[in-house]
Amino acid sequence: MTGPSGVDRRDVDAVATVRANRGWWDSAADDYQAEHGAFLRDVGFVWCPERLDEARARLLGEVAGRRVLEVGCGAGQCGRWLVTQGAHVVGIDLSFRQLRHSRRIDLDSGVALPAAVADAGALPFAAASFDLACSAFGALPFVADARAVLAEVRRVLRPGGRFVFSVSHPIRWAFPDDPGPAGLTADRSYFDRTPYVEYGEDGEPVYVEHHRTLGDWVEAIVGAGLVPRGLLEPEWPDGHEREWGGWSPLRGRLFPGTVIFTCERPAGGE
Repeated sequence: MTGPSGVDRRDVDAVATVRANRGWWDSAADDYQAEHGAFLRDVGFVWCPERLDEARARLLGEVAGRRVLEVGCGAGQCGRWLVTQGAHVVGIDLSFRQLRHSRRIDLDSGVALPAAVADAGALPFAAASFDLACSAFGALPFVADARAVLAEVRRVLRPGGRFVFSVSHPIRWAFPDDPGPAGLTADRSYFDRTPYVEYGEDGEPVYVEHHRTLGDWVEAIVGAGLVPRGLLEPEWPDGHEREWGGWSPLRGRLFPGTVIFTCERPAGGE
């Protein structure tokens, strides 16, 4: 994978965001799985670099017999674990290369996750198809219109269905993405929503990440017709010394790196 020619903060629309991030994840998938695959486990549901595991957290509740959609499934580690718990799971991801890794792990592990290439902003499923949906750092940090994606998830959930998703904690936006001491001093405004963009030699975006404050996320959830039910900021656990990009024990013991939202489609709603 070749690096970007430059980095900037500038507005990028939804179409350019999808194009950039599909290309980036297709090119980065091999390195990503080589670096993080052991931590994620072939059949395991890790919500975040803080190592919060769904086997203990049970944020999705009882999954046996439930139809579950994993949004931004990557190589399918989370969805595959849900399959072992008796759930009927489908994964979607923007990156074909990530899903090739998912198929590889299907064959290696003997636990298969049905998955398809799809944009989270246009889910290829009928309304009220799923009892639950989840996303562990999948799709939502990388979309231009979070409310539209949340509305799509609401559409495919049955009334009373739950959606749980994790994203980078918005406070991290104010700090350099550095796991060491340099990452402890804020150098930009938390309230600046201008996207982070990496671009190629032609000036076109090759990676885009959109920032939202905690208030923006709540507004997007409510605006999409979902009801917020919980907000979890995982603490850095004792004995966990692994760094992951800007996540580290040093930073994690001082401020949160991840936020996990739990929301529901109202029972009896349209």
